Amino acid sequence: MLDSIQVIIPALDEEETIGPVVESLRELGLERIRVVDNGSSDQTAAKARAAGAEVMLEAKRGYGQACWTGYQQLDAAVDWVLFCDADGSDDLADVLRLVQEAQAGAEFVLGNRRASAKARGAMTPVQQFGNGLATTLIRWGWGQRYGDLGPLRLIRRDLLERIEMQDRGFGWTIEMQVRAVEEGANIKELPVGYRPRGGGQSKISGTIRGSIGAGTIILSTLAQLGWRRWNFNQYGYKLGGALLLVGAWWMARQGDFAVGGTVPWFLAAAAIMSLGWLVAGRPRKIAPLWFWGVAAGARLLVLPMVPGDDVWRYLWEGQIQLVGFSPYVFAPNAAELEPLRTTTWSLINHPEATAIYPPIAQVFLRIAAMVGVGVVGLKLWFFAADLLAMGLLARRFGRGPSLLYAWNPLLIYVGVGGAHYEPLLLLAAVAGWLAWEQSEKTKNNDNGHLGAWWFGVAAGIKWITAPLLAWGVWDRLKRGEWKPALLTGLAGALPVGLALGWFWWDFGTIGSLAPKEFVREARTSELGPWLIEQVWPASAYRNDLLVWFFAPVAAWIFFRARSMAGFAESFLVALLVFAPSVHAWYFVWLLPWAVASRNAGSIAVSISGFLYFLHWHHVGAGEGWTQSPWEKILLWTPLIVGFWWSRRKAEVR
Repeated sequence: MLDSIQVIIPALDEEETIGPVVESLRELGLERIRVVDNGSSDQTAAKARAAGAEVMLEAKRGYGQACWTGYQQLDAAVDWVLFCDADGSDDLADVLRLVQEAQAGAEFVLGNRRASAKARGAMTPVQQFGNGLATTLIRWGWGQRYGDLGPLRLIRRDLLERIEMQDRGFGWTIEMQVRAVEEGANIKELPVGYRPRGGGQSKISGTIRGSIGAGTIILSTLAQLGWRRWNFNQYGYKLGGALLLVGAWWMARQGDFAVGGTVPWFLAAAAIMSLGWLVAGRPRKIAPLWFWGVAAGARLLVLPMVPGDDVWRYLWEGQIQLVGFSPYVFAPNAAELEPLRTTTWSLINHPEATAIYPPIAQVFLRIAAMVGVGVVGLKLWFFAADLLAMGLLARRFGRGPSLLYAWNPLLIYVGVGGAHYEPLLLLAAVAGWLAWEQSEKTKNNDNGHLGAWWFGVAAGIKWITAPLLAWGVWDRLKRGEWKPALLTGLAGALPVGLALGWFWWDFGTIGSLAPKEFVREARTSELGPWLIEQVWPASAYRNDLLVWFFAPVAAWIFFRARSMAGFAESFLVALLVFAPSVHAWYFVWLLPWAVASRNAGSIAVSISGFLYFLHWHHVGAGEGWTQSPWEKILLWTPLIVGFWWSRRKAEVR
């Protein structure tokens, strides 16, 4: 059995002890030994290699992150995984006893340091308290009598796969033990020896900050696991789905903001949907019927609601293309277009301005006009885009995590209720991101070029995703991959180039793609510009000045980012913060990336973003398109604080 065991040892600055630990394991007959260097500043990696271990590097700090990295790309012959510490405190002679229990039928064998007085005496008071607290809470919550959260543990590979570990920090050990109980595993604990660490300082019990942090993580991890258990038992998402559907049904009747008093009822419906979405949480297992049924049902319920006014421009710009007029040349109020005006013409916003939507969006609007879909037809297009995007996310991350997107109340309103074309943008962005991610894993540049092509499509729908393509080119360049960088740029430019070529061929000109006057001056629900204006009144309605504040922040994010998802999420948050005009539907740009990051800010703004609609309440009350400072603070604070908290938490781990 020893040849089917993969040993994983997370290590951070353990050069004094890692060599003897590896040698001791080899003396026991274990050959598959993998040390994960978690950003050491000493000779840990070199000492581990010298002792005969395979060394993997994981710069992102976190005990769980190192364990997770070590667990990746295991040989097919590996049936068991053994975790142990690098500090020399484990009595590795006990490993053979763990193996014997596994051979006798146990699926998860845990070393219990607190079972003997000698080993218990070697543990610090902080370790004693933390382990005692955690095991007591696990016994109360899950009925399993663990004695320890010992680092020496042997677990079947298939059980570890079923557990689907999520934690990347110190909560890794707790999550594994709780999830093993939930999976009904055959669990055994054995008394094991333990001694003071052989060198260095403990990252947890060695400092006051580490000790407080460990206690906080123990409690927060168990709270999260308890919440997940509610969903694991299939209560949470069923109640949440029911609330979401009730809220969607009610919201559909409150969409006409021109009717006085509608907005408070609309917000009440949004609150019910948001409650359902939060209660549903992130179930580990959710039946396809519930996942797709609630996602589709909620959207179909809001299908009849009065749309936002953007849809009238969508229909208009598609129609005029069919009769030979370019929306980039002729504004809706152009005299040449007067014969084309219909009863809905007066609903078009900014009729004095030519088109602001990029060329691929215009191609879509032209196709929609050719089909003759109307408002409901456009909504069904957006509905289909939503389903395709959530399908891609569910395939990559699983249905449970993808509820953040599929059942998101703001997204349900934006695409099918309000008829804003954001679902088209998100579908292209998700397709690009996942193809790019696959290219990074497989080192297949073809997938990277496919991802770049989709990012080009996304940029042709809304320009805000063009920097994602630029970052992809930069990522290739900084690795010295000049040819892939060139091909990435060309693949991304191709969709926009083809769309512009179509306009040139069909209309004989492209027209003006420059920002329109109202875009250069408009202010709506802004945060950064409002704050700047408080200390620099002259900046009011000078949107051109904002680039001097946004550009250095964007550059800092661009050059520091280590992954496409990390860049996209941070860049889009910064863009929203500095944008002079922000509408509720802009906040859904963050949702695909939040499925992976679980960023608290993106989750929170999916609820607080509904406060944007108070603008319409003020209009109905005769106060104009206004937003009070308190409304602005309540809208933005959840995003800013939540984003900072999640990023800070990731850095600490």
